[in-house]
Amino acid sequence: MRRSLLAGLLALAPLAAQGDVIVGSWNIKHLGWNNDKAVGQVAHVADHFDLLAIQELMDPAALESLEVELEALSGEAWSSMASHALGRSSYEEHYGFLWRESEVAYEDGAVVFIDHGDVFSREPYSARFRDVENDTLFTAATVHVVYGDSVGDRLPEIAALADYWQWLGEVHADTPRLLMGDFNLAPDHAGWAPLRERGAVPAVTEGASTLATTAGRYANLYDNLWYDAERLAPDDQGVLRFPELLPMAHQEARERISDHVPVYVALNGATLERQAADGGELMASRGGPGCIDLNASGAERLAELPHVGPARAEAIISGRPWRAPGELTRISGIGEGRLAAIRGSGLLCGGEQG
Repeated sequence: MRRSLLAGLLALAPLAAQGDVIVGSWNIKHLGWNNDKAVGQVAHVADHFDLLAIQELMDPAALESLEVELEALSGEAWSSMASHALGRSSYEEHYGFLWRESEVAYEDGAVVFIDHGDVFSREPYSARFRDVENDTLFTAATVHVVYGDSVGDRLPEIAALADYWQWLGEVHADTPRLLMGDFNLAPDHAGWAPLRERGAVPAVTEGASTLATTAGRYANLYDNLWYDAERLAPDDQGVLRFPELLPMAHQEARERISDHVPVYVALNGATLERQAADGGELMASRGGPGCIDLNASGAERLAELPHVGPARAEAIISGRPWRAPGELTRISGIGEGRLAAIRGSGLLCGGEQG
């Protein structure tokens, strides 16, 4: 299965050919534990990408098994590698990279960061890869920031990522950088200021990347890809809501796949074509006939959105046209919290999801 999402890492030479690498990042909850993981369905989701950074890898053998499953599914050769176990207690995780050999090749520099300040519970892992089509090099790094008891527990690691970002630039000079992972912090939090000051930009700024316990609901934009704004210019980015691709309900997908969805980045005006695992049509929430269009749906359909109801549905109709869901905060009673619930419901049509 091959999709038409073009993701070229920006070539340093002005006349270099565009590549077609699709870069994703995914916290695959406790991959490698005996937890009835649906590996075949995980492989189907992973096959949407050419390079995938993986967090919460509990056993490198599970990554090897996923690689074998992907090769059987796609009919293509894949490769993978994993870090050593990382953690400050008996609970430890690995990081992993998984890539499609026809599109991506490992170049050099696979290393776990030496954290002299002992800030990170799980030090970041990075490697340099090459776009097979045009020989463009890029650095991919991944991290799983500690969750802790509060946001305050996460901020020291977030702040330390600024120095790590600078270190990546020094080790691989003139090479575009991508820092991917589960950061347990929204990209608009003030704690990101040091990393932003060093030229890093978050690829995903709207939407949600974790599956809520309520069916069809999503919450928290904790997963992301921060990229080198001087050398990369993505035109497409977002989250891949995998429950819509699979023949299983939201809660089962949350338990047997992951409570996080992948995030991805692409350049050159590409669009992501999601492929259902059973070969059928995708759920209407990705733009099918049953989705809710802010500018076209009637009051009854609009009232089905979280926190809307009949009165606010009429207000939405009166306020047309809507350029983006974020404008709904103009309506009395819809604040940022309720807006997040509307976006995370999976009910809006296509591009309105973000």
